[in-house]
Amino acid sequence: MDRRVVWTEAAWSDLGAAADYIARDSPRYAAAFVREVRDAARTLRHFSERGRTVPEFGQPEFRELLVRSYRLVYTVKADTVYILGFIHGSRDLANWRPGKEVAR
Repeated sequence: MDRRVVWTEAAWSDLGAAADYIARDSPRYAAAFVREVRDAARTLRHFSERGRTVPEFGQPEFRELLVRSYRLVYTVKADTVYILGFIHGSRDLANWRPGKEVAR
C-alpha cells in the first residue's frame, strides 16, 4: 500500500539546521545529505513499517530510520506517514516530543 509522506514543521526545521551546520564546511555535501535524507523518507511510501520502534518511547506507533548519524522519527497513520523529527543520534530522546504542525 502506498502512503503519502508528510513532514512536520519541526522535522523540516531539524533537517534544515543539520544542513546549515554541514554547509559551513561544504555546501555541496550538505545538499547531498539533504537529498539522501529526503530519499530515505520517500522510501516510507512503500515500506512504512521498515524502521525500528524508537527504543526510548517504547510505543510501537513511533518508528525511526537511521540516516548516517541521525534518526528520522516518524509515525504511520492509515494512508499517511508523518515525519516527526530528524534528530542527531547523540541526542537524548527521553524528553523530546514530536511537533504537531504539518508541512511539506
